[in-house]
Amino acid sequence: MKRLFTTLAFAVALATTTMAENTTGTIHANQGKQVIYKEIYGQFAEHLGSCIYGGLWVGENSKIPNINGYRKDVFEALKNLQVPVLRWPGGCFADEYHWTDGIGPKDKRPTMQNNNWGGTIEDNSFGTHEFLNLCEMLGCEPYISGNVGSGTVEELAKWVEYMTSDGNTPMAKLRRQNGRDKAWKVKFLGVGNESWGCGGSMRPEYYGDLYRRYSTYCRNYDGNQLYKIASGASDYDYNWTKTLMNNVGHRMNGLSLHYYTVTGWNGSKGSATKFDGDDYYWTMGKCLEIEDVIKKHSTIMDEKDPKKQIGLLVDEWGTWWDEEPGTIKGHLYQQNSMRDAMVAALTLNVFHRHTDRIRMANIAQVVNVLQSMILTNDKGIVLTPTYHVFEMYKKFQDATFLPMDLKCDSMQVRDNRMIPMISASAAREKNSNTIVVSLVNVSLDKAQEISFNIDGATAKTVSGRILTCKDIKDYNDFTTPETVKPVIFNGAKVSKSGLKVKIPAKSVVVLELK
Repeated sequence: MKRLFTTLAFAVALATTTMAENTTGTIHANQGKQVIYKEIYGQFAEHLGSCIYGGLWVGENSKIPNINGYRKDVFEALKNLQVPVLRWPGGCFADEYHWTDGIGPKDKRPTMQNNNWGGTIEDNSFGTHEFLNLCEMLGCEPYISGNVGSGTVEELAKWVEYMTSDGNTPMAKLRRQNGRDKAWKVKFLGVGNESWGCGGSMRPEYYGDLYRRYSTYCRNYDGNQLYKIASGASDYDYNWTKTLMNNVGHRMNGLSLHYYTVTGWNGSKGSATKFDGDDYYWTMGKCLEIEDVIKKHSTIMDEKDPKKQIGLLVDEWGTWWDEEPGTIKGHLYQQNSMRDAMVAALTLNVFHRHTDRIRMANIAQVVNVLQSMILTNDKGIVLTPTYHVFEMYKKFQDATFLPMDLKCDSMQVRDNRMIPMISASAAREKNSNTIVVSLVNVSLDKAQEISFNIDGATAKTVSGRILTCKDIKDYNDFTTPETVKPVIFNGAKVSKSGLKVKIPAKSVVVLELK
C-alpha cells in the first residue's frame, strides 16, 4: 500500500493508509448540479458474429420464440434494462454497409460478405426498418453510424431523408413503398466510424474535411433534429481530438472516443475466464485509466469549447479478451465473468463524474460479442454479470450527480498504475428525493466498512442489492445461468449521523436511501 490523497471538485477524493480496512466519506446531497445523461447507459449492436443474427434477430419464421422476428427472450431482457440508445450497424461494419441493400422485400435483398468479422455471408434480412422498429419497441433512441469510408455523400444524405422525411420527397416515397408510412425520429448520426483505422485509414486533417462535407448534406427534415457525431480518437490519440476541434469545431455536436480494456492488439489478449489475481488487478487499473484519458481529451476540447457545448461520446468501451475456444474466429464471442462486471461498475462510476462533457457511452456489445449483456443459443439466453450491473444501475439514468469525498486504501498494480480499493458514486434519482449510491469493493480478499456523512439530506431508510461471487472468475453459462446474480443486501444502516455499510470483497452494491 502506498499513501495517496487527492481531492477533486466533481469527483471522488482518494487516500490511502497502510493497512486500514475502514473507508470514510461525505455525500454532498446539497451540491448536485450535473445530470447523469441516460445515454451513458447506451448499447452497441454491430453486424459482428451472432450479435444481430441469432442474437437480436431470428426472423419471423424461426422456431425460437420471437416478436415479428426479434428474439422474445432477448427483447424482454433489454426492455428490462431500459436501454436509452442503441448504436447500429457498426463499428467497422458501418463503413462497408450500404443501406439500400437492407430495405425492400427480404427475398430481394442481396447478400453480402462481412469482410471485417470472419468473412460471414449475411442476407441483409435485418436492415433499416428492422433496426428502427426495434428501437421504437424498446423505447430507445437510435444511433445510426453512417458510411464514410466506402460510401458517398449522396448515399448518406438519402439515408437520412429515407428515415426522417415525412414529406413527398423521393426517399420518403420509397420508404412508404417499403411499408413504413410515418418517418422515424432519428436523433444521433455518426459520420463515419474509426476513420483513422478500419473506417478509411485517414489522417485527422483529411477526415475533418470529409466530416464538414458529409454533414452539410445530412439535413433536418420535418422537425427531426440530428445530433451529428464526428468520428473521434482511439485511446491516447490526443492529436486527433485537437485537429478536429481546430478544423471542425462546432460544426459537430459530438465527438466520439473509443477505449477498450485490452492487453494489446497483437497476440493473445488473455482468457476471459482463466486469469490470476495479478491479471485481475491489472484489468482494474487499465479500465480506471479511462478517467485520465477522458480528462486529457476534455482539456483539449475546453480550449475551443469552454462552454462544453460539444459532447464527448465514448461510443465503444469495455473488455476485449480472446475468443472462446471452439467459436468462430473473428466473431469475438467471449465469456463474461465477475471481473467484467467490476470493469462495468468502475467505468460507469467514472462516467458519472464527467457528465459535464460525456453525453453518451455505448458498451461493446449488446449480445454475444465482447463484453455483452446477453449470451444466446438456440434454446435460450444467459444474462451476464455485466447485464446485472447495468440493471442495478438503472436509477442513475437522468439522475442528478452528487459530489462525494472518499478516503480509502489504494494499491499499486502492474504497469505502475494506482487503484483505489473502493469506487463510489451517488445521485439523486430523477423526479424523486431518493439518493442512489453505488459502491464497488475492488479488493479480492478484504471487506470494507464504509462510513458516510450525508451533507444536506437525512435518510430514514436504506435498501439495496449486491452482486458478488465466491471466485472472481465465476461466470454464468447455459448450464449454470445464475452463478452470479444480484441478491438483497442487508449490510447497510442509516442513522442521524449518516450511512454505514459493510461491503464484502469483490462486490458491487447499489443502495437506495429514502
